[in-house]
Amino acid sequence: MTAPATSTPLRSDRDFRRYWTARMASLTGSLATAVAMPVLVYRLSSSPGLTALTTMLEALPYLLFGLFSGVVGDRFDRKRVMVTADFANVAIIGSVPVAWWLGHLTVPHVLVAGFVAQALFTFFDGANFGALPVLVGRDRVGEANAAVWGFGGVLDLTVPAAVGVALAVMHPADVLFFDALTFLVSALLVRSIGRAMSLPRERAAAAAGPGGKQATARVFAEIREGLSFLWRHPGVRSNTLIGMLQSIAGAGWVALWVPWADRTLGIGTSGWRFGLVFSVWGVGGIAASALTPRLLRRWTPASLTLAAIPVSAVAGIAVALATNWVVACVLMVVWGLAYQVVIINSLTYRQQVTPEHLLSRVNTAGRMLSWGVGWTLGALVAGQLAERLTVPHAMLALTCVGVLAAAYAWLSPLPRIARGDLVPAG
Repeated sequence: MTAPATSTPLRSDRDFRRYWTARMASLTGSLATAVAMPVLVYRLSSSPGLTALTTMLEALPYLLFGLFSGVVGDRFDRKRVMVTADFANVAIIGSVPVAWWLGHLTVPHVLVAGFVAQALFTFFDGANFGALPVLVGRDRVGEANAAVWGFGGVLDLTVPAAVGVALAVMHPADVLFFDALTFLVSALLVRSIGRAMSLPRERAAAAAGPGGKQATARVFAEIREGLSFLWRHPGVRSNTLIGMLQSIAGAGWVALWVPWADRTLGIGTSGWRFGLVFSVWGVGGIAASALTPRLLRRWTPASLTLAAIPVSAVAGIAVALATNWVVACVLMVVWGLAYQVVIINSLTYRQQVTPEHLLSRVNTAGRMLSWGVGWTLGALVAGQLAERLTVPHAMLALTCVGVLAAAYAWLSPLPRIARGDLVPAG
């Protein structure tokens, strides 16, 4: 295997460019679906609860399969896992517009397709977490994450706005056909990457592993090994729990944003204002991806989390209280900036301090706990509260959990790590 030349700029690294393009293609389709799928369910059912369920199904597969996807990502060829997941999702997501064109689309079909697609993405993501540090080298992983999240922020800004306009003349099911095509593009690009994304010893160990009950026992032993590292490392553990609480708040907004835009902001479920309210989050994402690498040159990861999480908490509550779409957009920029600084910082930190042979397991365990548990719980509670309370009250209740995230951050080991009183063992 040819190791990446750490002195080579990422923009000149052909394999990273292919990886980056694949991620951007897939993200473009996923963002389009993130807008179109809840609109599709809302139009088919007129139910805030069922609409919130689409958000819950984004993260539920991570809760169910995240730990196993980490084992797969560490034991098998990561590139092959990523390509297989992408090809399978071409068929799964593509089944929704086909059913619509044939006149047989139902809400259960949409929800099942969303669940299965996210389950496949869970295995893609598990492999991806370990693949990137191997592909670019640990010293460039922060820059690589910023490159992915940076243009991802541009897409966050432009794609939902474009989809909002398109929904005025297109059916939401037709938008999902575009997402299916982006999975195909991603699969072909990842398959064309020349450098390996897994070390040879990992594939050899997987091939030589025992079968039957011994294999099952080994899988669970490997899961425990990843969880054990995450829990023993005070910095990784603290950032994971902070991420879980922040995800509950974020899911509360995302789960209810379609009925909130329609009923509270009065801008309907299509058009440029509808798309803009969802997309301005990307402005914060662009700023976060540009600022985080620079901030990490001056601040430690612990200090950066401690500074950003209170801002995220206050901004999230302010968004939930907004009743004017212009005010909501301004507040969303602030929330998106602080929220995504916390995410990028936590992800980069985990990838830097985790031993290579544990990369997929520790990162998927962290994502399972922070996003899988937090996002699923937040969306589930938001849907239930929206059926019993008003949509704004339900959203406010969930975004207030961000305050708990900030309080926990300052009571966790992070302040001692930031002062240098506690040095986590790698």
